[in-house]
Amino acid sequence: MVKQRLAGSVEQVAPFCWRIPPDFKPGMRVEGRVYADERMIADLQGDPAWEQVAHVAFLPGIQRASLAMPDIHAGYGFPIGGVCATDPVEGGVISPGGVGYDINCGVRLMRTNLFYLDIKREIEPLVDRLFRDIPAGTGRIGKYHYSGQQLRRLLRQGVSFLREQGLATDGDIEHTEAGGCLDGAEPEEVSQRALARGADQCGTLGSGNHFLELQVVDAIFDATAAAAMGLEKDSVCVMIHSGSRGLGYQVCDDALKRLRGVPARYGIELPDRQLACAPIDSPEGRAYYGAMAAAANFAWCNRQLLMWQAREAFAAVLGSAWQRLQMNLVYDVAHNIAKFERHEIGGSMRRVCVHRKGATRAIPAGHPETPLAYRQIGQPVIIPGDMGRCSWVLVGRPGSMQQTFGSCCHGAGRRLSRTAAVKQAKGRRIDQELARQGILARSRSRRGLAEECPEAYKDVNQVVDVVQGADLAAKVARLRPLGVIKG
Repeated sequence: MVKQRLAGSVEQVAPFCWRIPPDFKPGMRVEGRVYADERMIADLQGDPAWEQVAHVAFLPGIQRASLAMPDIHAGYGFPIGGVCATDPVEGGVISPGGVGYDINCGVRLMRTNLFYLDIKREIEPLVDRLFRDIPAGTGRIGKYHYSGQQLRRLLRQGVSFLREQGLATDGDIEHTEAGGCLDGAEPEEVSQRALARGADQCGTLGSGNHFLELQVVDAIFDATAAAAMGLEKDSVCVMIHSGSRGLGYQVCDDALKRLRGVPARYGIELPDRQLACAPIDSPEGRAYYGAMAAAANFAWCNRQLLMWQAREAFAAVLGSAWQRLQMNLVYDVAHNIAKFERHEIGGSMRRVCVHRKGATRAIPAGHPETPLAYRQIGQPVIIPGDMGRCSWVLVGRPGSMQQTFGSCCHGAGRRLSRTAAVKQAKGRRIDQELARQGILARSRSRRGLAEECPEAYKDVNQVVDVVQGADLAAKVARLRPLGVIKG
């Protein structure tokens, strides 16, 4: 193909891949690669996220390239949508900016044996009950409280701790990334302030872009994969998007303060102090990883308890046990995390630390970490859109292992800041606009809905077309929102 060059020597090297050469900025150790179509690239010109891709390429031990997915937008240090892998053997670092403040923010999808036409009249009672029973919004606490040794066990064990409490099943654990527990968690590295913030927040939705959605399967694109996941046309699903709440935020904040002078101590020069980092095998690096892994386990428990409460709400409204409704977890994926994984680099398998900051793992069929139920189709990849359009279920493809360390996009990606979105929504009733589309919206504040208005986001269909075109993931099913719960 003919390579197309853009401003700053950026060139198109594949139909959906753009290269930032390592001489774009002195100090880059590898090239940058951005997955996008031509319209997205045009919109990115002059965006600070573009420069952040180049800045990540300065990190010691980085392998292959600094990568960005099509939902890219500016974040703290790393762009949101950023992926990079660092090798401890080559002095590779770990950076809180490559994970983000909401550690293990992620999304899970639960299927049911219900069909839209069968429960059409129950949609509003279901949405109202979910809104009543599931704590959402800033400062809202839940019915689950953990402190002392119980909280430390939860941070170390993840969802298996909840299984002991009768709040999770073996199937839930099997269908959660990493089995709902990141190895290497060190609760002792989590500050008292973080522990206090998390004590009454497990099982709460939070605010911002977090949500719980009642959805219907709108279209099937891969019948075999959909059947393996238990998804049928017109069947009803529940999607949950949340993270580690105040505990994870505090872990990140604490780490950034501790790491402020660490790069200079190790002779690391960075173009942006927001990229504060430490060698993975240093005391500082190990301390952050241990605390981050504990926060990640908290996030998986948070989503598990949110799902458990959703199951109880359905059972109460429909008068049938959730097991009879076959409310089974399809999958849960993290999209703000740093994980040790094995990848082929330069012809050999190497253990690297993969940072995914607003990016989803997307491993293909046959991969040993793909759950057994999905070994023949690939890992489910769950991509939420905005409140007014749709969300997607994909499966990982071999191209992700070859190009992006088994990663793809995590959502639609913001195109407007929260302030700009509120300004655009001024004088409007977003809930009423959604109601006219047949979508029931419940929120603790009008501002919260305004910040998350549909036009604040890129078109998720365009984003998904890019990752499919680049062979990172393939379409399985499209989901349409029926009701949304927000803080």
